[in-house]
This record gives sequence, C-alpha cells and structure tokens, in this order.
Amino acid sequence: MSRIALVRKPGPRLNEGLVDHIERVPVDLPLALEQWQGYVDALHAAGWQTREVAPADDCPDAVFVEDSVVMFRNVAVSTHPGAPSRRGEIAATRSAAEELGCSLNRITAPGTLDGGDVLKVGDTVYVGQGGRTSPAGIAQLRAILSPLGATVVAVPVTRVLHLKTAVTALPDGTVIGFPDFVDDPALFERFLPVPEEHGTAVLCLSDSHLLMSASAPRTAELIGSLGYQVTTVAISEFEKLEGCVTCLSVRLRCLS
Repeated sequence: MSRIALVRKPGPRLNEGLVDHIERVPVDLPLALEQWQGYVDALHAAGWQTREVAPADDCPDAVFVEDSVVMFRNVAVSTHPGAPSRRGEIAATRSAAEELGCSLNRITAPGTLDGGDVLKVGDTVYVGQGGRTSPAGIAQLRAILSPLGATVVAVPVTRVLHLKTAVTALPDGTVIGFPDFVDDPALFERFLPVPEEHGTAVLCLSDSHLLMSASAPRTAELIGSLGYQVTTVAISEFEKLEGCVTCLSVRLRCLS
C-alpha cells in the first residue's frame, strides 16, 4: 500500500473562508500556518509522504484539499463543489493526482459534489446529500465507482456542512459521530456516539493508528480505550471554518 497524502498550504485569504453552520470567528493566519505544519509533521511521523498541491490563493478554502478530489483505490474523481467560489481549487489537485499516475474522472455540472461529503467504509461509499452535494452529483459518482465494485449510498445531511463533519469511520468499519449532528444513525450498520462535536473526525494513519483533533480529549480517550493508538493535533483555526483532520489532506493508499 502507498502512503501518500496531498496537502495544500493555507492561503493569505483563509480568514475569508466560507462558514455556513457556525458563528464566524476571526482566524489567526500565523497560528493556522503553524497548526498546518504540525498536521503535516504528524503525517510524516506516522510514515506518510506528503505532496504539496500548488496554491490556489484566490480561493480562501483551498487548504481543505479533500473537498476537491475523491479517491477510490487508484481512481481520482475531481469534484464539482457546491460553492462556486471553490471551483478554482480543482485544477491543481487534479494535476497532482495525474502526476502520481491516478486514473482520472470528474463530476460535471449541473451535478455538485464536495469530497467532505464522501465517507468510504470498505467498498461502501456513503455520500452526504445536503447543501454542497446534489443528487445529480451523487448519481455521477455512483456511475463512476459502481463498475469498480463500490456501493454508493446517499444519506441526508441537514445539520452540518458535510457528512464527515458529522461522522467518520474507525478502521474496523464502526461509524462514529456526534449525535446532534447525525440525521439518522440507523443508516450505518454500526454506530458509536462520541461525546464532543470535534471528536467526529478520525483520520486513519494505519489500521491501528488514528489522527484526531486536540479539541476532543474525551473522545480521544474513548477511542484509545478501544485499542487504537491516537495522535492529536491542534487545528482550532481550521475548526473555525468547519474544518477537521480529514479535510486537510487526501490520502492515496492504493498506488502501485
């Protein structure tokens, strides 16, 4: 398995990033740059290589690189973000995936899809249908991934920005989430509630090692009690923009 993560450094307009479901709070850009480097350092410490995607400094949200491309095995699907201001983020991420030898596909208008709405649990791909991702975008993703053996399942997202703001998954397939954020926990075969809103996101560094936000210490303790090694990183400046540990990178695990 490959361990390559695409990342993109915060741009100078980060403080102008979109905020839909929480109160806007000013972002400290120097601190954000420091936290981003800490996140990258944590990936490196866990044995991941990073590839920095070319800047998109006119796009305030470009640091949330996960929204611009969906990976399934070695297939890269360029998204068509629901927010028009984010569509300038796509080209550089697509170029980075192409340089790594990925097979390329794309979501096209009128469909919209953000990568933060896509949660992979084995060969099941849950896609949040809400403010940023449309039924047409989900249908296009299903048409691309179904021939590859994926089952694409649409789930409602009405309480938060993206599906992965509400839920992510542990390596054993258990879906974790903050109950107030989840429209219907019964849609997931196994659901584990977590006690903190910033504890919804885990990034799987390996089958036994997870990366989480330092803003959710009780959740980190809970996950650790299940036998996982947990590394925490400070990402408070990105959480002000509804970001989390998953959306700051795109993990490529299946490159030859």
